Amino acid sequence: MTPDLVTPPTGENERIRLMIERARFVLLDFDGPICRLFAGLSAAKIADEQVRWLAAQGLHGLLTDDVREETDPFAVLRAVADRHPSSDLVTELEERLTQHELTAVPSAWPTPYADAVVRTWTAVGVRLAITTNNSARTAERYLASRDLTSSFAPHVYGRTHDLHLLKPHPHCLTRALRAMGAAPSDTVMVGDAPSDFEAAAAAGVAFLGFARNERKAKILREAGVPDAYVVPSWEKVLRLLRSKGSPAKA
Repeated sequence: MTPDLVTPPTGENERIRLMIERARFVLLDFDGPICRLFAGLSAAKIADEQVRWLAAQGLHGLLTDDVREETDPFAVLRAVADRHPSSDLVTELEERLTQHELTAVPSAWPTPYADAVVRTWTAVGVRLAITTNNSARTAERYLASRDLTSSFAPHVYGRTHDLHLLKPHPHCLTRALRAMGAAPSDTVMVGDAPSDFEAAAAAGVAFLGFARNERKAKILREAGVPDAYVVPSWEKVLRLLRSKGSPAKA
């Protein structure tokens, strides 16, 4: 069922304005909407390190040629998890990825206007959560470095060792909804990937796409996100929050 929050009124700005004004809870993906985690540390190099580590363990044969050439460390992790679900190998590889993420935090680039949007939403009584495929420890360390912990804590939900529960599975979204006592109809998910959109749909919450460039926007459009619900930066959202206000506290 399509949530009420995405019932299309007239005009692109009006649609986003109503979505923002009616949201009492906002679930935010981390890498993209909040920051560019690997801006100073290549994700492709991390994926290559994962493949080389597996080879050093005598496990190179676990991966197909496509995965060996993968530039996304999540893809390598998923490939191993598909072959050996819930194994010690997956736990070790996931922890290695977490350590890479934690190393990346000091060089992460804050997404423009993200801090201001988070603080403004908090100030007007909207409750926020992080729902991410990254490690919760990574998101928590980044938020602390930006003095944003109080806007989210304790509602930071990251990946678990059960990698089948990564988005597009709605697991981290439903955890956030339950913990905050949030009705899906009062909630918006902000993400920059089709997996975020699919997870939001599965959880029954409205979706606002964040696309920092045309490539990201095209991927979201091809996944079925309407152009009217994709923003290229937080600037428009911040302007709407400041000019139109936001709902009273739940």
